[in-house]
Amino acid sequence: MSDSPAPEVRAVIDAASANFPALGTELTEIGDVRAFFASRPAAPTPDIAVARVADRDADGVRVRVYDPTDGAGGAPVVVFAHGGGFCLCGLDSHDGFCRAMAVATDAVVVSVDYRLAPEHPYPAGPEDCYTALLWAARTFPGRPLGVAGDSAGGNLATVMALMARDRGGPALVCQALYYPMLDPDRTGGSHRRNAHGHFLTADHLRWYWDGYAPGSALRGEPYVAPLEYAELAGLPRAYVVTGGFDPLCDDGLGYATALAEAGVEVRSAHYPGMFHGFLSMAGALPQAARARAEAFAALGRDLRR
Repeated sequence: MSDSPAPEVRAVIDAASANFPALGTELTEIGDVRAFFASRPAAPTPDIAVARVADRDADGVRVRVYDPTDGAGGAPVVVFAHGGGFCLCGLDSHDGFCRAMAVATDAVVVSVDYRLAPEHPYPAGPEDCYTALLWAARTFPGRPLGVAGDSAGGNLATVMALMARDRGGPALVCQALYYPMLDPDRTGGSHRRNAHGHFLTADHLRWYWDGYAPGSALRGEPYVAPLEYAELAGLPRAYVVTGGFDPLCDDGLGYATALAEAGVEVRSAHYPGMFHGFLSMAGALPQAARARAEAFAALGRDLRR
């Protein structure tokens, strides 16, 4: 791997960084962070047509359901948890991503509007996601069911899979983990190697984890830190995406290795020249567009195997 991203990648990283707050340093209070994002221009409406999109109540948890089949029935279902460090983002921030996922996989995508930290720290987020997962299993009975998530949502997707195994269902066929955020202690070498200068920083991650799982006791919970503390046998097949310039690179690579050692079928898709969040940059980088197409193609296959 090169010591620095390619020039076209560096340009996207710098543009993204310029539009993102200095979390954990200049901005530390959640009210100030939310005000920063509220002051930014609204993102353009995604130009990705899906036959049916509707917000629903999933037993008290708001979800947005993307159905590319317009209710024809029989399509697989994937429950998606968005990224944002457990503290930021929501249904609208990931609307384009979920639209693209639904169309590319020809699957129903259930995006979860889980409660955010620090107002609602662990276990609020994963419990909301599991509630939505149970709702999806009841609402679309008999269909193949998977989970997916990016960044902190990748953590929540792993935890949905763990909860489904530990709590007797629902049965899952796969999990898709896009640069998952799994290690609150940030021990992997990529956390030091990519601590600054590649969009997501060590300061951001410290702030996110302090909001979501304050205190050392919580960080020993398997549903908080599955890379270090969870028993992984019996989980569904996994597809794990990582980027070489991402601080979370070793979180994903380590988890893929641990899954394989536990006897779980896993494929690790590593992109050495990419950075955190690159699958959401498909419109700006051809490399990211190809990686996203590969990730969604893999998810579509895994849902139907």
